[in-house]
Amino acid sequence: MKVLAIGNSFSEDAVYYLRDIADAAGEDIFVVNLYIGGCPLEEHWLNIESNAPSYQYQVNGAHTDRLVSIPEVLVEEPWDVIVTQQASGFSGWIESYEPFLGLMQAYIQEKAPKARRMLHKTWAYDEGSTHRHFLRYHRSQQEMYACLSRCYAAMAEKYRLPLIPSGDVIQRLRSLPPFDRKQGGRSLCRDGFHMDYLYGRYALSYTWARVLLGRSLEANAYVPQTELTDETAEESVLELIRQTAEEVVGGAESAGR
Repeated sequence: MKVLAIGNSFSEDAVYYLRDIADAAGEDIFVVNLYIGGCPLEEHWLNIESNAPSYQYQVNGAHTDRLVSIPEVLVEEPWDVIVTQQASGFSGWIESYEPFLGLMQAYIQEKAPKARRMLHKTWAYDEGSTHRHFLRYHRSQQEMYACLSRCYAAMAEKYRLPLIPSGDVIQRLRSLPPFDRKQGGRSLCRDGFHMDYLYGRYALSYTWARVLLGRSLEANAYVPQTELTDETAEESVLELIRQTAEEVVGGAESAGR
């Protein structure tokens, strides 16, 4: 399966362990992330119009020195799945999605008509985050989550795009003991908005794998380890993450039938 994410650092976090999780499940996934930090839909569309070679080409979670444009990448592989998303700070502003998402979807449909197009629902910031766009949501995680949920639901319905519910999985996990910060749990973010290198990224990549492969992965044996913090995940916590993602994705699948 060839997967293309047109995004930013949030899609970078989301696909970091995707290849490894799929491999442990006996599936072969080739994933490319087109990266510009903080890039919103409007900038993506302007870059398409100008054929700007402004994106770092990231392969299976690894950075490369290659700079590319969206038009060239769309036609160089027979993509099975192409995923778009809004930049996190704009994710709860419905006016920021259009006309850019619609233009992008039409363009992707024209250039890669066989690809399944999907929308990545991103997550709300940590309470206390210092991200400058958090003020738009009165520095409230719940408000940001509610706003972005409405926007992604509206856009998914408008363009008939299946959602990858990363934001829902992260929000559910935040209510559980290992990640409930009010009860002394650890943050799923490393800086108030980007995902924790270990459990946060794992939760996202597992969610993506579960959606893309379309089957339960609860017995998945992959255990992430991050060189950045020299930390290895605890299996009991990974099991909780897998169970939570299965519940969220399974619930969404049932509701969509």
